[in-house]
Amino acid sequence: MASAKATKIPVLGKTTKASAPDGLFTEEFHQSLVHEAARADANSRRRGTASSLTRSEVSMTTAKAWRQKGTGRSRVGALSAPSRYGGGAAFGPKPRHYTVKVNRKARRKALRSALSVHADRGSVAVVKAADFKTPSTKEAAAALQKWGAKLPTLVVILGEETELLKSFRNIPRVEVLEAGAVGVVDVIGTASIVVSEGALEVLAGKAGLGSADAGTEEGGE
Repeated sequence: MASAKATKIPVLGKTTKASAPDGLFTEEFHQSLVHEAARADANSRRRGTASSLTRSEVSMTTAKAWRQKGTGRSRVGALSAPSRYGGGAAFGPKPRHYTVKVNRKARRKALRSALSVHADRGSVAVVKAADFKTPSTKEAAAALQKWGAKLPTLVVILGEETELLKSFRNIPRVEVLEAGAVGVVDVIGTASIVVSEGALEVLAGKAGLGSADAGTEEGGE
């Protein structure tokens, strides 16, 4: 269970700590909610564009294959039947969506719960965008190593923080996402998380702690 005290998050590359938004890292772990929200996130990212041709859609002649009698072969129906080579698929996939509805309150609580797990085990840190005035993969990798980041690592930034994006995106097993696109499945699928100061506020909004929702919540509500 997460502590009820105000959460202090270590700052990447420094010995200081930053204050996290109240309630973002102090939620109890709710396994069923986290599972439900993660499943919805994963399903919402499926394209659902797989499509096969049925017997009415395949390019196939409608002419009779051979005469009814006298060939020594059995009588057959349409050559587009699924049982014949080149025929249509029987019960094949068609475009569809995999969206699973999750209530807004449940999704927000699941996000807080998943983030709180990382806070409990000390696998979340804050990165200051001002520390990367120019892109530097070397400095970013060194900061992660000094902190002892476990891989894979998720780096959450704002869209305008391009220096952070360019600094972290080429490090092996490090994924960089904008805060508005982060879902529960991303949080539970990584061993450690690094969040920029601006992205912390966006995550707080997605978790229902801000004055307004930040970004688009995936999977529907």
